[in-house]
Amino acid sequence: MGNYQAAKKTVLQYYEALEQAKPEQARAVLERFMPEDYDWKSVYPFRELKGREEAADTFWKPLKESITSLQRRMDIFIAGNNEMDGEQWVMSMGHFMGLFDQDFLRIRHTGKMVSLRYAEFSCVKGEKITKTGLFLDLIGWMQQAGVNPLPPSTGQYFIYPGPRMHDGLLFEDAPEEEGKKTLAVVNAMVEDLDRINKSGSMAPPSPEELARSWNEDMIWYGPAGIGATYTIPRYIRQHTGPFRQGLGDKTFNGHKVRFAEGNFACFFGWPNLTNRGTGGFLGMPAGSQRADMQVVDVYCRRGDKLSENWVLIDLPWWLKQQGLDIFQRTAEILNP
Repeated sequence: MGNYQAAKKTVLQYYEALEQAKPEQARAVLERFMPEDYDWKSVYPFRELKGREEAADTFWKPLKESITSLQRRMDIFIAGNNEMDGEQWVMSMGHFMGLFDQDFLRIRHTGKMVSLRYAEFSCVKGEKITKTGLFLDLIGWMQQAGVNPLPPSTGQYFIYPGPRMHDGLLFEDAPEEEGKKTLAVVNAMVEDLDRINKSGSMAPPSPEELARSWNEDMIWYGPAGIGATYTIPRYIRQHTGPFRQGLGDKTFNGHKVRFAEGNFACFFGWPNLTNRGTGGFLGMPAGSQRADMQVVDVYCRRGDKLSENWVLIDLPWWLKQQGLDIFQRTAEILNP
């Protein structure tokens, strides 16, 4: 078995304290669980915040003021040792749910329920959370508020479910050998994609190539703006084909964190990828600027292959690097 009970307990206690806290109490919660030199990374427009006070005041307090009665609804909860450096991390994936009662990022509030998809990575040392990577699907939030800043997507965005077998909450540590199996499949898949990138090919992998790592009935849950897709043939048609054909000069930069527990694995990079839009991706025109992509992948293995994949991409940051700030543009048009 793994040895992650202490780290999991710390993270779960933090989640509970933060959920129960009023907006103005967010700083006190982070002061309890984080050291002074706490490092916090997230999506645009927040990006990197230094110290627990800045993370609390810049993100958590405004979020809790905006989404009242905020709940964290987890679908996956795992822990493991980072393959990059051996540090112990805990990952939670699911949705923040509540009532959208105040504007956020100048997105007009609706007074209705909203579900904000997230994946949160917590590095635990002793009884403190020293580093966080919190990734959010803010375009999905915008769409629920009646605002779509992008052209129609190739896949279908909706409020995504957790694992089909409802077995993603590993409050008890899973057998280590199962995590090793999962990570081996993920690493083989990553190596296949990296070889394609280095070849310069803009063609998607073939069904036969994908079938080495993926079950035929795979589900890929992509970020709003791209959407989800189901089965290998439809995945090629609705995501990896448009992704590979609409992006050139691809460089894989590696991952900052990657680990697995049981049938589940996850990773994120800072950045994972660097590429250039050659026209068509997200329905956008070509551009000359190479841009970084921060990507989160969470995987579920069934048998010897991957079956489900939840993905978050900081698309607002990728667009911002090319001169389009979707939050500023949306606010100037709809909420001046």
